[in-house]
Amino acid sequence: MQSIPVDTTRLGVLRCAVAPEPKMTGFETKEVKKDRDGNTIYTVAVMVRQDGRRVSVIEISVTGEPKGVVEGAEVRVTGLEAFSWAMGDRHGISFRAAAITPVPTAKAGA
Repeated sequence: MQSIPVDTTRLGVLRCAVAPEPKMTGFETKEVKKDRDGNTIYTVAVMVRQDGRRVSVIEISVTGEPKGVVEGAEVRVTGLEAFSWAMGDRHGISFRAAAITPVPTAKAGA
C-alpha cells in the first residue's frame, strides 16, 4: 500500500470532532489495535474546512494517545499520510499521522 503525503498547511483550520478513541480490530471481538511495537493505535475524527468550502470530517489514526486533544479544540496534525484501500467492491482512503497535538490558545489578558 503506497502512502501519499498530505500538505496540512493547505487544509485550513483543523478541529477535533471526536476525541481520541482506541482503534478496534473488530467490532465483535472489541480487540484494540496495536502497532508492531505493541503501542495502542488511536483514531481521532478531525474537521477540515478550507476557505469557501464545506466542512469535511476525516478519521486519522495515530500511534499512542494524543494528550490534550479534546472535542472542539483546534489541532495540529504532523506527518499526515493518505492511503487508498480496496476490499471487494468497497474502497476508500484512510489517513495516518505521526502526531496530533492541541494548538496552544492565547490566555485571556495576556
